[in-house]
Amino acid sequence: MLRWVRQQLGFDPPHQSDTRTIYIANRFPQHGHYVPQKFADNRIISSKYTVWNFVPKNLFEQFRRVANFYFLIIFLVQLMIDTPTSPITSGLPLFFVITVTAIKQGYEDWLRHKADNEVNGAPVYVVRSGGLVKTRSKNIRVGDIVRVAKDETFPVDLVLLSSDRVDGSCHVTTASLDGETNLKTHVAVPETAVLQSVANLDKLVAVIECQQPEADLYRFVGRITVSQQTEEIVRPLGPESLLLRGARLKNTKEIFGVAVYTGMETKMALNYKSKSQKRSAVEKSMNSFLIIYLIILLFEAILSTILKYAWQAEEKWDEPWYNEKTEHERNSSKILRFISDFLAFLVLYNFIIPISLYVTVEMQKFLGSFFIGWDLDLYHEETNQRAQVNTSDLNEELGQVEYVFTDKTGTLTENEMQFRECSINGIKYQEVNGKLTPEGFTEDSPDGNRHSLMKEEELFLKAVCLCHTVQINADQTDGADGPWHANGIASPLEYYASSPDEKALVEAASRVGVVFTGTSGDSMEVKSLGKSERYKLLHVLEFDPNRRRMSVIVESPSGEKLLFTKGAESSILPRSKSGEIDKTRIHVDEFALKGLRTLCVAYRRFTPEEYQEIGKRLHEARTALQQREERLADVFNFIERDLELLGATGVEDKLQEKVQETIEALRLAGIKVWVLTGDKHETAVSVSLSCGHFHRTMNILELVQHKSDSTCAEQLRQLAKRIKEDHVIQHGLVVDGTSLSLALREHEKLFMEVCKNCSAVLCCRMAPLQKAKVVRLLKTSPEKPITLAIGDGANDVSMIQEAHVGIGIMGKEGRQAVRNSDYAIARFKFLSKLLFVHGHLYYIRIATLVQYFFYKNVCFITPQFLYQFFCLFSQQTLYDSVYLTLYNICFTSLPVLIYSLFEQHVHPHVLQSKPVLYRDISKNAHLGFKPFLYWTILGFFHAFVFFYGSYLLMGEDTSLLGNGQMFGNWTFGTLVFTVMVITVTMKMALETHFWTWINHFVTWGSIVFYFIFSLFYGGIIWPFLHTQDMYFVFVQLLSSGSAWFAIILIVVACLFLDVVKKVLYRHLQPTSTEKVQLTEAGSGINCLDSMCCFSDGETACTSVRRMLERLMGRCSPTRVNRCGISLSSLCCRRFSYKLEPDEPAAIDV
Repeated sequence: MLRWVRQQLGFDPPHQSDTRTIYIANRFPQHGHYVPQKFADNRIISSKYTVWNFVPKNLFEQFRRVANFYFLIIFLVQLMIDTPTSPITSGLPLFFVITVTAIKQGYEDWLRHKADNEVNGAPVYVVRSGGLVKTRSKNIRVGDIVRVAKDETFPVDLVLLSSDRVDGSCHVTTASLDGETNLKTHVAVPETAVLQSVANLDKLVAVIECQQPEADLYRFVGRITVSQQTEEIVRPLGPESLLLRGARLKNTKEIFGVAVYTGMETKMALNYKSKSQKRSAVEKSMNSFLIIYLIILLFEAILSTILKYAWQAEEKWDEPWYNEKTEHERNSSKILRFISDFLAFLVLYNFIIPISLYVTVEMQKFLGSFFIGWDLDLYHEETNQRAQVNTSDLNEELGQVEYVFTDKTGTLTENEMQFRECSINGIKYQEVNGKLTPEGFTEDSPDGNRHSLMKEEELFLKAVCLCHTVQINADQTDGADGPWHANGIASPLEYYASSPDEKALVEAASRVGVVFTGTSGDSMEVKSLGKSERYKLLHVLEFDPNRRRMSVIVESPSGEKLLFTKGAESSILPRSKSGEIDKTRIHVDEFALKGLRTLCVAYRRFTPEEYQEIGKRLHEARTALQQREERLADVFNFIERDLELLGATGVEDKLQEKVQETIEALRLAGIKVWVLTGDKHETAVSVSLSCGHFHRTMNILELVQHKSDSTCAEQLRQLAKRIKEDHVIQHGLVVDGTSLSLALREHEKLFMEVCKNCSAVLCCRMAPLQKAKVVRLLKTSPEKPITLAIGDGANDVSMIQEAHVGIGIMGKEGRQAVRNSDYAIARFKFLSKLLFVHGHLYYIRIATLVQYFFYKNVCFITPQFLYQFFCLFSQQTLYDSVYLTLYNICFTSLPVLIYSLFEQHVHPHVLQSKPVLYRDISKNAHLGFKPFLYWTILGFFHAFVFFYGSYLLMGEDTSLLGNGQMFGNWTFGTLVFTVMVITVTMKMALETHFWTWINHFVTWGSIVFYFIFSLFYGGIIWPFLHTQDMYFVFVQLLSSGSAWFAIILIVVACLFLDVVKKVLYRHLQPTSTEKVQLTEAGSGINCLDSMCCFSDGETACTSVRRMLERLMGRCSPTRVNRCGISLSSLCCRRFSYKLEPDEPAAIDV
């Protein structure tokens, strides 16, 4: 704790330098000048609170909310001064909201504590004092040597020292970190790889110097210095030596590693992402409304205070005979009295601000988000993946999207690669029945049935088989004879790869006769037409997005040093000095036009002198602790030059199912789709055409291959001119990464003007940060459109986080996009239901919820304000304090909450089949100023009718009780309150289109509960109440027939105009949604799907089943009476049902 305080104050910074020095097995130097560095312990802490700080920290967080803080101030004012209402009226609702929120957050944090304790208490084995010691995970220190067995999870970030294999290698899966299920190979340095026993490791004297902790999972820079007798050997350490916490050991019996990062400094912990802080448009509107109502509150309080003093200017009203002032009151300061009266009126009217709005909205969002996960239409059966909600704060934002930014590979396509064509030495080849056949040849042709490979073809295929990071299933490499011959019969190898392209190419090469059969130590084995060859792997030049290529340096069986390189044509062709460069470039363009993904393959031979220089440069760059990436990039560029081009490959990535229909539906809904991809221009355009993003009739405009600002600006001006001249035709724009950089530098406004006038935009050759910049550009434009980004890979994370709503695809490029997204789905086609059904319904529900809350509180407090005109502004309350307290908590809370969870104003199948209905709710249409003004005016109108209607019908000198007594002020207030509770509840009923038995229960149940509660509250003398002004008031009120007549008359008068307005608007100016509602009602769908309509012989269970099916959006009305359900099935989470083959996918209206 003391260390933490010192760190916060800056006296004890956790890391004094850019690097950390780790003494393996904690063998520190003996000289006195050494000061050991301080490292974090190995405890993982994902919780927010402790037992000691929960109450203060949670209260602080809750009172940062304006509404909570406001009610706290009101409560304190009630305690300090004489106010017309009891402090309980403000304190109890505030206590309820704070307590409910605290319990929810406390429970969630307790679960996090429980999970942390389970992880931190896991048993581990550490090498200490010459033996293996069993301890808890939280006790591991930096420098400890840890043993991990097969299928165990690494408890810390370890540098691999040795394994049970001679070469010191091991296989690891990082599925829990990045979702990649392929096996990754990690290797130890040769000096420690031979230390396979505890006794040998205990004698190891070595020091590791590495960078301080950082979140990047794929970056690690360090070096290890091993002391062997009199010499010190320095070896570089990179990502291939680091075993990450959370990863799992596979196909290896055991490994030993030294802990370098522990606890909250491990890469897994540094990648923990807190809940999204994005705010929806509805929340912003809600805060604006709150400010307006605060202004109304202040106005009413100031006006009441001024009118009080204006009234009291007359002596007879200032101090009437029945209310004489005390001496203290006569001598008190007028300013203090004014302030005191102002605060008293503020307290009297404070319920115009709905404190329970926030907790209701939170509950609605949290509970409503479960429907997305439960919806079987968003469930992908092949991969067993259902939709995932990472934040429920943005549910309604799904109904406001105006721009969709989508990645191409893995999002629009399957990311399942299939080899289609290749170009070798300027000749195009296709795979026909497991053989490479030149274009134009068939098996019937003279040369079409060849059993041997030409020299160029064999070299090309060997390059494909050697230049990759593909792994083979270890079970297939354990046999004595290897995997290729089992009982004399060839068995196919099972390859694992992080890149689907690499896997497709290696599998294609194996089918045509050049087979990669695995690695053994530092050797790679290849079988060419049955003849085995062993290549020594000398260096791997890893792929990176800037170079857009990867290379390997190998030693052939003849001792020759060779470099094999593959990558994008833009990074290979300019570096090639020989080979069929022009023909290959033409073939690459042809492949791209067919929508194939292209890679170029080249090689280079090294002389012994060249290789010696390369080895020296690589070692220097790889052992550098500072600027290692920059030095390696320079060395890689030095090596990968003067290449001899071998050829190119074309791999097909199939479109996902229903991509074209989904993009067309988005267009009909008024949503513009932008495709942002790293693919080359021709490939991207071809895929855009095939998926319907671009139409064949669309005028395609291009802004590509610009190198200077002037040419880019001129082209933009020409494009803007063409769009104005051909404004009738739809336009599509294609932009590449370099031109985009120029356009955004100085011509942002012109570029945006061109983009906004185009129906579809395609950005190709995009870097990840450029994707985010494009999203930010649209997001911050003057119109402030709501943006949605969808992607499946790590390169899409930046744009997913930048957009208002980020959606991750559970694809084959890991889980980075899913972990950083707000929502995750398995396929692009699910986007239509997510937006058109869930987004539409969530927006309608919460828009009504927010405005209804303000409406019912205006109805609640305005009669209180009007009453002051009849009591000389004496701050007399109209309602009893118990009614003030329970109005928002009990009497009117449940109907609107149930509405906000279950309401379906249009059938889900209709919403999905008619995307144009999405336009009706765009641009926050239901929460704009006009709807807000309507609800507010309606609230004031109803409040006036409540008050003056009751006053006129039960006014002065009216003796309406059976015993001749007159109504008093509490009877009058109770009458107003009763009318109000019934009216606001009935108003909610009028807004409800989809009735379930739950709606019926809470709507009519709320009114019944109010009557029962009032009878018990006023009919019994409660000993714990100091005063009981309401004793027998409600019973007497209900005993009057005139009171019942007044209640019915006022409720009908309030709601009649509202009903008339709805009817007139629906028939004279109906929206698209209202037209569909009328058609739907005519077809009888509502009756079939409503819980209030029961068919003959139908059980209550059947009605429950029907409601749940409707909520999931899966039930077709044509089968309502054809499917049964058991009570036990109601307990499972997957409520909805698949449509039967003979049923329509949507309702034709």
